[in-house]
Amino acid sequence: MATGFFKRVFSFGGGQPAPDPVPPPPETPAAPPETPPAAPPETPSQPPERPVEIPPSLPPEVPTEPIPESKPSPAEIPEAPDPQPIEPPPEISLQTVMPSNPVPVVEPPRPGVAKVIVGKTVGQSAEPVPSAPTEAPKLSWFQRLSQGLARSSRELSGNIAGVFTKKKLNEETLQDLEDVLIRADLGMETALRITDALSASRYGRDVSDADVRTVMASEVEKVLTPVARPLELDLSHKPHVVLVVGVNGTGKTTTIGKLAAKLTAGGLKVTLAAGDTFRAAAIEQLKIWGERTGSQVVSSKLGADAAGLAFEAYEKAKEAGSDILIIDTAGRLQNKVELMAELEKIVRVLGKHDADAPHTVLQTVDATTGQNALNQVEIFRNVAGVSGLVMTKLDGTARGGILVAIAAKHKLPVYFIGVGEGVDDLEPFSAGDFAKAIAGVA
Repeated sequence: MATGFFKRVFSFGGGQPAPDPVPPPPETPAAPPETPPAAPPETPSQPPERPVEIPPSLPPEVPTEPIPESKPSPAEIPEAPDPQPIEPPPEISLQTVMPSNPVPVVEPPRPGVAKVIVGKTVGQSAEPVPSAPTEAPKLSWFQRLSQGLARSSRELSGNIAGVFTKKKLNEETLQDLEDVLIRADLGMETALRITDALSASRYGRDVSDADVRTVMASEVEKVLTPVARPLELDLSHKPHVVLVVGVNGTGKTTTIGKLAAKLTAGGLKVTLAAGDTFRAAAIEQLKIWGERTGSQVVSSKLGADAAGLAFEAYEKAKEAGSDILIIDTAGRLQNKVELMAELEKIVRVLGKHDADAPHTVLQTVDATTGQNALNQVEIFRNVAGVSGLVMTKLDGTARGGILVAIAAKHKLPVYFIGVGEGVDDLEPFSAGDFAKAIAGVA
């Protein structure tokens, strides 16, 4: 029993003899020293015979090796199958292999190219499109004017055609034509001019609507030619003050911005005054136009005195050395006495700086107002001394003929005409172009 215990302690001691060995009993002959056999491996299923105890005689500092993990016997280990030969991977070529139906390579977007088209493939749409966006050819002014007056021309031409369908020119047809022209806001005076011209040359004969439109274009041009004048600014007054007036919604602020763009493009230094102190949007809109055109903008808080602002703007423009000072004003109805009195005050205050100021007074006239525009021009002319007109929004109405009636009655210069929101949509007025466009004559 002692021998078994000694052997077990020795085997756990990693081959080191334990101190104070117990001598063998005398009856057992001495045997040559033999290497202790390794403990047979124990399977996990076999529990140990007993827990290992460390005798008290052994010093605690004697190191012990960890119990080796039991391993299955060789008989229990199944034979591994013979390894199958592993085929080497296919050789990878470093060449770029192009597919039989290659996908077109799309270049990265270049400056100026806003979109990448994704259709059947990237870079081409389902329908053929140009490879690069091309700018649409710019329309001439006459083409844009014709488009702007298309509604007026279409309605007028349709009504004329209805009168002269297979009819001779007689008193009845002349009266019907006169009614059509008056309803188109051309005015009584112009309507009579056109019917008199037709009667003198074609009375009693068959007349087509094309003949009537040709005569109408000629007579309208005669009415408009005297008022088609260019805007002349006297720069001996520096700054030259341009006061812009009109009723609500006639496009005063937009017209000021477009005019400033034209003047700055011509090398003139411009100051803008946000005199419409009743509308915050008008002040902000004028500031935007100032940034676009590089013009100084003088503004004040909402609800400030417009006359005081105009006085200050003149001083600022003079200090800055501006050639032109353009003053915006609040929209006001011609029948509002207190608002018209405020406009008179602005004119008086500017006169303290320069007795001739304002040097130019432009009134914007909205073509959509029709016959009411005649009354507006008359009152603003008396209060502010309107010196010329800018006709706006002709592209949004079928009543463009009102300009002819205004020109025939008031004889005021028509400096500009507007048919859109773009800067290029405000152009010097041409009597011939307008007459042909409204009559539908190419």
